[in-house]
Amino acid sequence: MPSFRYIAVNGSGQRVSGTLNAPDQRSVLAELERQRLTPVELSEQRLSLGSGPAGVIGSASAGADRRPVRVPIARLASAYGQIGDLLKAGVPLLRSLRVIANRRSAPGLAAVFKELADAVETGDELAASMARRPETFRPVHIAMVRAGEKGGFLEQALHRLSRFLEGQVELRQKVVGNLIYPVAIMVFGVVLLLAVLVFFVPRFQAMFADLELNALTRVVFALSTAVTAYGLLAAIAAGAAAAGLFVLLRRQSVRDRLSDFALGLPVAGPLLRALAIARFCRILGTLLASGVPVLGALAIAKDAAGSQRLSAGIADAAEAVRAGQPLSVPLGKTGLFPDDVLEMVSVAEAANNLEGVLTTIADTLEARVDRLLTNTIRLIEPAMLLILGLSIALVALALILPMLQLTGGIRVS
Repeated sequence: MPSFRYIAVNGSGQRVSGTLNAPDQRSVLAELERQRLTPVELSEQRLSLGSGPAGVIGSASAGADRRPVRVPIARLASAYGQIGDLLKAGVPLLRSLRVIANRRSAPGLAAVFKELADAVETGDELAASMARRPETFRPVHIAMVRAGEKGGFLEQALHRLSRFLEGQVELRQKVVGNLIYPVAIMVFGVVLLLAVLVFFVPRFQAMFADLELNALTRVVFALSTAVTAYGLLAAIAAGAAAAGLFVLLRRQSVRDRLSDFALGLPVAGPLLRALAIARFCRILGTLLASGVPVLGALAIAKDAAGSQRLSAGIADAAEAVRAGQPLSVPLGKTGLFPDDVLEMVSVAEAANNLEGVLTTIADTLEARVDRLLTNTIRLIEPAMLLILGLSIALVALALILPMLQLTGGIRVS
């Protein structure tokens, strides 16, 4: 009898894993539902032809050599919306999946949805098939699709998931778009100063070798000498530091500490805090509106919070909800949520309209982030231009002063 390995969320919102022997995946899903477990990942184990351990297979047509495929969020949002539209028009699910699988403009997306279509054709549920591709489909996607399948509203769940992902893409584009100009100014300024120090300033060093230079000129000449002589070594050291930082950032503990540190920064902290809360409210509200149980929704939202402090607060909130307590109290203990957000959550719990209010909070916070970011960029841009202008002016002054000293000496003689 085949053996299936699963990762699921229990009633307290904690992740559990294990294996079950069953004739097929439907039996495994039924057993997990009987145990009140919400499956997140499910994969069949099989023994290799040798004596090695069991290996995970993705579907009847996928082998152990299947390569992970990462699909852009914007394309996933479009695919979910198109499948929802096809289902609304009366097209069967399998045929809808085949439509996405035949997209030649997106081969990665087409390959993934072809695999989903093949699995659905053999009798698997769509959510269970998606769970075999954790690098493509996040737990929030799987949970919403599973809730739609179980509740008979898959079309609405896919449309809601499409709007959710489109909102994420739009917010990311706003943030990146607002940062492009100041980053471009910074890069241009650094390149310009390096070019002046490397190619322009050294020509004056030999000219002023016999003069007694002022402090500003000596500093500029010293910087030019350092950049010219040790620039390659500095570039190699910067590259090694960047590589080391990339390796460190792959560790979850390092990312959590860096995220918590960034939340306390004077300018970036409020923006990052608002983004984290908006993401949490958006995910939780969308999951609850899709029929996902509150404890399972909190567990998924906790994993997607992006902050250790916020994740710990969500875990405490799950325990409070399991004990029959309100959600707003443990969220307030994190120190991240503003008072107005906590008040809205408290009122929504009393009115039994939490999913709608959470979506409203996410909209409000994202608009607030957009305003804060726009105002911050308006202050940063002139400041960077002023710094760039002062730097160029100081370098020019450092070269002009010895020239005035030299011409003055010629006149006296």
